[in-house]
Amino acid sequence: MSPRRWVSAVAALSLAATAVGVPAAEAATPDGAAECDAVRTNWTAQAQPHADPEGQLNAYSYTGKGWTGGDTTNSVKLSGGRTVWIFSDTFLGPVNPDGSRPTTTPFINNSFVVQRGSSLKTVTGGTTVNPKALVPPPANGWYWFGAAQTSDAGRNLDVVALRFEKTGPGQWDWRWASNYVARFDSKSLKLRKLIPIPSAANVQWSAWLQRDGGYTYIYGVEDLGASKYQHVARVRGDDLIGKPWEYWTGSGWSADETASVRVLEGVANEHSVTRWRDGYVLVTHDTTELFSKRVLGYFSCSPTGPFVKPVELYQTPETGADGSYQNANIITYNSHDHPDRRRGNELLISYNVNSLDANTDLYADVSIYRPRFVAVTLAAAQ
Repeated sequence: MSPRRWVSAVAALSLAATAVGVPAAEAATPDGAAECDAVRTNWTAQAQPHADPEGQLNAYSYTGKGWTGGDTTNSVKLSGGRTVWIFSDTFLGPVNPDGSRPTTTPFINNSFVVQRGSSLKTVTGGTTVNPKALVPPPANGWYWFGAAQTSDAGRNLDVVALRFEKTGPGQWDWRWASNYVARFDSKSLKLRKLIPIPSAANVQWSAWLQRDGGYTYIYGVEDLGASKYQHVARVRGDDLIGKPWEYWTGSGWSADETASVRVLEGVANEHSVTRWRDGYVLVTHDTTELFSKRVLGYFSCSPTGPFVKPVELYQTPETGADGSYQNANIITYNSHDHPDRRRGNELLISYNVNSLDANTDLYADVSIYRPRFVAVTLAAAQ
């Protein structure tokens, strides 16, 4: 098992709440960008870790009755008071009494956990005895989940699925191959179909989906390893597979995927762009530094950027040798917002925790490979 699409982590802090900003040199705003209060305002961030539903998911994982850990951690509200939590690589139960995992524990590449109030239920493919990924893996690879939304008046749950393929026998011998939408029935959560979507520009169109002004904006990442760049596409309405895609060129929209431009460097493979006041806030792990612990917020007056005036929202306390695990292999990555759970000026941000020695650490301690949630309140600087 490999740490998927991680982008950050260095050392760590305490679990206490933090109030942080960025140096003035980092907060420079390009000419013409400050057309809205979201950008004109100098924001500060106050972070409180262990926000809901972290405790509920942790308690559920120790029962060993289904999901015991995973990453990605997107959320979508469904009918009937349900929230579906969307995971990529997933461990299932059981859990040993000492908090370790048996080496025989099931491991699959994608899953759901459905929350209704205080009740949680794991949804996978296959059977109880022989669980499988919700989207079955191809012969030479697997699918990891990304951004998700409902479509067709809530009848569908559409999840972007990235196909990865093996290129050899080694742990790191694999690569991204193409993009798909996995369409599920939103009531039964049964897979209806797997449909290819644009994949011609070396962009993984899975970072985020944002409905705004009659369009769904699709945020992707051009992942070059050491450098990661955000790209933006859109479709009219909410159907990613039934409408033509358009790509942001920096000055307008084109039907040519290869005309898509780099909007922002340093984003994570999973990040979020959501409405904030009269503009937008982008939440991402900082990938301009290797294994960063920094979670950043950028601001814009447009869903296509420019995203400016970065503010440090949080520093993840688990990362690195000085972190809460005292383990140099522990990394954190792929932080993003959950706008369906926003309360006023308070964002709910999740991020993932993993180990570079996953085959040892994730079996030794079930607590590592679980999402963390942080409530971050943004306020105007005094």
